[in-house]
Amino acid sequence: MSIEIRVPQLPESVADATVMAWRKQPGEAVSRDENLADLETDKVVLDVPAPVNGVLREIKTPVGQSVKTGDLLAIIEEGAAVTAAAPTAAPPASAPAAGGKAAGPVAAAKTGPAARRVIEENQLAAGSITASAPGGHVTKQDAEAAARASAAPSPAPAAPAITVQRGARTDQRVPMTRLRARIAERLVQAQATQALLTTFNEVDLGAVQELRARYKEAFEKKHGVKLGFMSFFVRAVTEALKRFPVINASVEDNDIVYHEYFDVGVAVSTERGLMVPILRDADSLSFASIEQQIGEFAARARSGSIKLEELTGGTFSITNGGTFGSLLSTPIVNAPQSAILGMHKIQDRPMAVKGAVVVRPMMYVALTYDHRIIDGREAVQFLVAVKECLEDPGRLLLGV
Repeated sequence: MSIEIRVPQLPESVADATVMAWRKQPGEAVSRDENLADLETDKVVLDVPAPVNGVLREIKTPVGQSVKTGDLLAIIEEGAAVTAAAPTAAPPASAPAAGGKAAGPVAAAKTGPAARRVIEENQLAAGSITASAPGGHVTKQDAEAAARASAAPSPAPAAPAITVQRGARTDQRVPMTRLRARIAERLVQAQATQALLTTFNEVDLGAVQELRARYKEAFEKKHGVKLGFMSFFVRAVTEALKRFPVINASVEDNDIVYHEYFDVGVAVSTERGLMVPILRDADSLSFASIEQQIGEFAARARSGSIKLEELTGGTFSITNGGTFGSLLSTPIVNAPQSAILGMHKIQDRPMAVKGAVVVRPMMYVALTYDHRIIDGREAVQFLVAVKECLEDPGRLLLGV
């Protein structure tokens, strides 16, 4: 019995998706609930699970094509068994042409129609193609890679010493992923619609480092997670947001919306681009809960299994360029939010402390904010409040 595989119901606010990859190829066995394909939206990657056991008979939508809810993706033959393809007649024996190309077209039992077309057009030898798909199947991308390799120019003959050989100057055009395109759209929108301004300060993280060193082993043993810097910053930010509610607000038409909750987004870098999962009610979370949630978000964001609802909303964001070595930057607000805090690299620097010059672990912090509703006074005082909480972590426990 043939079963149609269609695009599942896309999340609310997501109009369409792009077929990012097929995890199975025609002729391969599939198990119920096994992922058949990855669908990329502008926020998350969705799985397409197999509804039954059987064999994938036909792929109707190729990689790179846009689809909407209900569109036909593939056909599964329910309960069918995998059957070996009949051997094909061997082509007449002949020496391969220059560059590894065969004298005639190549056919393979584990090669799909698209890949066979590339093989025949480029007269590729079967031995020149490396299969990347499960079960030894040759994909269209495998065949194209082999075609590019076979088309590479042969080394030039040795030239006189006075001759200078230049390497090939090539360009590679790669379409943006949907996530990257969405990030670009939102960043341009934020700069075009908000009056963005950045203020800076620096924080002595000596007290935080001493506290972490003193309790890190006991903390990890009890909670099963390491005590990082991000939990201190999240707690410091929520305390400062309580003092300056406009930093936690947003603009809607001609109104200022003051959010009476603190949903803090923490930027996570992935191969697909930047994602900002949300810590809901961050002011009520313990240090351990913050570290655990951030760790889980980061792992699932990088594996593509994070949920759309975990990326939506948020009243304020934190981004840490220091993990990549950034000493100072001006982050861009994640609209419709009105402010974002940028963390940076911790660097030992000579500082004047009580009349003496001492070396302290310092970090520059930056607050980018929407000047339409946030005045410089409030932005500076907010950043000072964050600084005070971090330089005296006891404030975070006492709420002062």
